[in-house]
Amino acid sequence: MRYPLFFLAYMILPVMMTAQSSIATADYLEMSAKASDPLYTTYAAAMQRSRLYGDKAYKMDYYSDCSPVSYSSDHAGTLFAIWKIDQVVISKTGEYFAKPVIKYSFPDMMIMEYEPFRGIHVEETFLVYSSEIAIVDMQVKNTDNVPHQISVYPVLETGNDSLQIIAYDKPNDGYITHRYESPYRLISSLKTEYGYPTRTRDFFTAGEKVYSYGGYSGDMNDFYNVIKTDFYTSKRSDTLNLKDAGYVDFIALHLKSKLNPGEEISFRYLRGVQAQNENADSLKNEMTRLKSLSLQEFFEDNLKLFSTIPKLQFETDAEKQVYLGAFNLVRGCMYPPSGKTSFNFYSFSRNPLWGWGHGHQVLHESLSMLAYAYLDPVSAEGSQRVYMEQQGPDGLIAYRHGPRGMQDYPHNNKPTTSAPFFSWINWEIYKVSHDKLFLQDSYQSGSKYVEWLIRNRDTNKDGTFEWGPNGIIENVRDWYNAVFQVSAERYLDVDKEDISDELECLDLTCMVIKEERSLSKMARELGKYREADKWLAKADSVSRLVNERMWDESTGFYYSVNKKDYSFTYMTRDLKRQEIIGFLTLWAEVAPKDRADRLVKTLINPAKFWRKYGIPTLSAQDPWYSPYVDYCCKWNGPVWLLWDYMVYEGLRNYGYNNIAKGLADNLMLCVTTQLSKNHNFWESYSPDNEVLNCPSNYIWDSIMAKLLIEESFNNIPSIEDEPDKN
Repeated sequence: MRYPLFFLAYMILPVMMTAQSSIATADYLEMSAKASDPLYTTYAAAMQRSRLYGDKAYKMDYYSDCSPVSYSSDHAGTLFAIWKIDQVVISKTGEYFAKPVIKYSFPDMMIMEYEPFRGIHVEETFLVYSSEIAIVDMQVKNTDNVPHQISVYPVLETGNDSLQIIAYDKPNDGYITHRYESPYRLISSLKTEYGYPTRTRDFFTAGEKVYSYGGYSGDMNDFYNVIKTDFYTSKRSDTLNLKDAGYVDFIALHLKSKLNPGEEISFRYLRGVQAQNENADSLKNEMTRLKSLSLQEFFEDNLKLFSTIPKLQFETDAEKQVYLGAFNLVRGCMYPPSGKTSFNFYSFSRNPLWGWGHGHQVLHESLSMLAYAYLDPVSAEGSQRVYMEQQGPDGLIAYRHGPRGMQDYPHNNKPTTSAPFFSWINWEIYKVSHDKLFLQDSYQSGSKYVEWLIRNRDTNKDGTFEWGPNGIIENVRDWYNAVFQVSAERYLDVDKEDISDELECLDLTCMVIKEERSLSKMARELGKYREADKWLAKADSVSRLVNERMWDESTGFYYSVNKKDYSFTYMTRDLKRQEIIGFLTLWAEVAPKDRADRLVKTLINPAKFWRKYGIPTLSAQDPWYSPYVDYCCKWNGPVWLLWDYMVYEGLRNYGYNNIAKGLADNLMLCVTTQLSKNHNFWESYSPDNEVLNCPSNYIWDSIMAKLLIEESFNNIPSIEDEPDKN
């Protein structure tokens, strides 16, 4: 797939970074991404200029021939510019003489080049300066041998008549508008009591004196007629309508200049957003300062941010774009400390924005820190310290932690935790950061957490584990699961539908084992050898119980079992449903080698798990298998990249390197297929199909950067270790 520039172990990463310095960061990060390339194109403000509420991030569309280059913010409208060169209106990228090519793409910033008209070269920079302000800067050069009259019409379009012009502010040369921004979301609506504004103010202005301005109803076809006009009509006008009050669908500014051959000019427009109860003058003053501010410093900041990532060599540009895009995804989800946490934290997505995915961290989303640590290890540590800071005195790490504090969603008078990946994440971060203080603190916190799990998630004290009474969210399944979900139609209430607290659960037990193995490594690194041996003995002891209770010889697979008698039945239900969690025994190093061979034979069976776009959560031969991703949270078939990464790591643990590489290739195909089509990452993916309906730009897909790094360091196959396929 790819080959590294250096072959050094993770534990000598500082030396590795020195070796990388010979490659100029700007050269390494430069790209040439066209419309069909797998480029992630969502941008959010840098962490230090972000806030949780009233935050605007943007999705860039440079790839749709039927529209101009545009920047859309979820529920907050779209920014774009229409060109008129001499009297030729160019309103769609499909009409451009040379279509946009992305040269640099960072978490908060993008630089592209294009030619809307022969001889008119444009370098366009988009910067999400803050949660409130976005900037579009266009450096325009006439490379022709004749002069051209250039008009640019920046537009803010909401697509409905909720955009109310309050005034045109002539001293500040910009539109002041009000909007209603709905908190409703299909997946999970925003709670306005937390501080999400619904009554918003926009300030739309330019970096130079505006030639004219206007507000209109209708669409861009109507606007084309406005700015084009019939050359012979007596009503011909060179200005917009100067509307300064009323409801409209969009507002526009008019920038104009004549360019002689070789001349260059800058056009810049800015959009500011705030709640109507915030100070309007402070926003306008900040935007006035930004009208002439050089954007080079922000470019340099991004070069510095990316200067320490492993500089891998790639076989294709697509791999590089996925690698950089994965880092952009996770960094773009980060916020500075606020509320009840003194450390930086993340949301699942900043654009689009939905309630459940905003404002609080969950351990299974925090697996994104495995990749993020390579970009900013201090920030990754900070995100994990959110859990430590808010950990209960009894050791509980609750389901969610963040600026609103611990949220443990109690059920039947018992708190809810999350899928326990805590110490594994911390160990992986430490392997990059080498921060002994972080290791010490996370070891103490992780030890307390595992002891809490032993006390509270092994209720019958038999050594294996059950999910809590609120298992539907604790086990990450959200009802769509063939084993924990009683009825295919989900017609029962929560307590009757979810049986994950009635089983000895294979997935949770493997996670606890992985936590114990990680704690053992941490203790040994800290010189706590007796404690290291203790944790390793615990992990091995639980592993023996898994092999005694959860292995079925007839099918060659691991399953959850009835906690009353360790049978593979619950009432009349057969629990022998082959799920992806059976392969977690490789990830947690539970399976003996002979059983690992049998598991891998099942894994590589295309009729079961070896599908085109990765490993599905449920065997394709199961009657409940569904390859359709038609909503969020589906667990009876879709591919979840993080769980597939755990399978990948398990294969590497046992030396199945060729198969691991094949899985990595399938996941790359999965991700590049979507990024090439719609330039989004997704919560989950179909193992068989290309069309998805689920939350997009989900933070944990950043695991692709970690996967690519692992592939680069483990690129030598061990053919002798592959299982016999016959």
